[in-house]
Amino acid sequence: MELRRPSKLYPGDTVAIVSLSAGTAGDAHFKWRTEQGIQRLEDNFDLRVKVMDHALSGSDYLYQHPEKRAEDLMMALKDPEVKGIISCIGGIETVRLLPYIDFNVISEHPTLFCGYSDTTTNHLMFYKAGVSSHYGPALLTDFAENIAMDDYTVDHIQRAWFSAEPIGEIRASKHLRKFGLLWDEENREIMREYRVNPGYQSLGAETVVTGHLLGGCVETLASLRGTSLFPTVDQFQGAILFLETSENYMKPARLEDELRTYGIMGILDVINGIIVGRPQDGVYYEEYQKVYPKVMKEFGRENLPILYNMNFGHNEPKCILPYGAQAQMNTITNQFKILDSGVTCRDKE
Repeated sequence: MELRRPSKLYPGDTVAIVSLSAGTAGDAHFKWRTEQGIQRLEDNFDLRVKVMDHALSGSDYLYQHPEKRAEDLMMALKDPEVKGIISCIGGIETVRLLPYIDFNVISEHPTLFCGYSDTTTNHLMFYKAGVSSHYGPALLTDFAENIAMDDYTVDHIQRAWFSAEPIGEIRASKHLRKFGLLWDEENREIMREYRVNPGYQSLGAETVVTGHLLGGCVETLASLRGTSLFPTVDQFQGAILFLETSENYMKPARLEDELRTYGIMGILDVINGIIVGRPQDGVYYEEYQKVYPKVMKEFGRENLPILYNMNFGHNEPKCILPYGAQAQMNTITNQFKILDSGVTCRDKE
């Protein structure tokens, strides 16, 4: 399934911020983070920011009004001024937007869209509409990071959003930030502890494969099975499946169950490989390492290549994974490349 790619961003472009899941960005205690994230978009990337009508309405209101969250997304897509849309944060019940989504609007306005975690739901809305979106940074986490954004994240934003060249090799970050965003304003000048990143690890066959990127947050994907958003087995054919787990620290036995479900559904039979995001703060790192080969063996896929401990999802810094983009895994040298660009040039180019 070939997806339409959004146009690249230019300095001076307008991006919209939306709260499609949790309404944290509008809660009084955290508005300073929202303001800090907006300022980084303006100062670091020379972008203009449009706050959609309900994005800062707060957690209580947005929980009660999923239709208003969906309305913000639809209005941002239809706004000719808006060239990109950034999710403020994830949550747990974005699926409630589904009855209010006009897939024709997404299809007819292939705008750059980015976020992670429960935003997986929105990504699969774009996927269903035939538009590539970006699994990557969110406003309240990566953009609003204390002291400064990570250079690694900034570099990947520049490569994925502001250039129509192939994204190229995605190297492991040299460091990792310890979990704990220190969201209280009195801690805004305290930088989180750095840890050395051991780099990618191969858990399967030593080989080189290519495939299109498809996946998301394991917990969110589980909540979408049985809905119209969950991709068909045919859509996983030849894919590189990307998976990562949330800050809820999924028990290893639950991860086994989720992977077995993919096996029973036939998904493990048709994919070309798996890339796995580092579990947040390394919780269950060794246990998850054992889960993937164990379940692959159960389904006769011991030779499926798997790259573990990658920089996406619920850890910082992070790279950006465009849905549908062709990527290459090399588990001989433990390298990963995105062979396509994440965006296209505008008509004027």
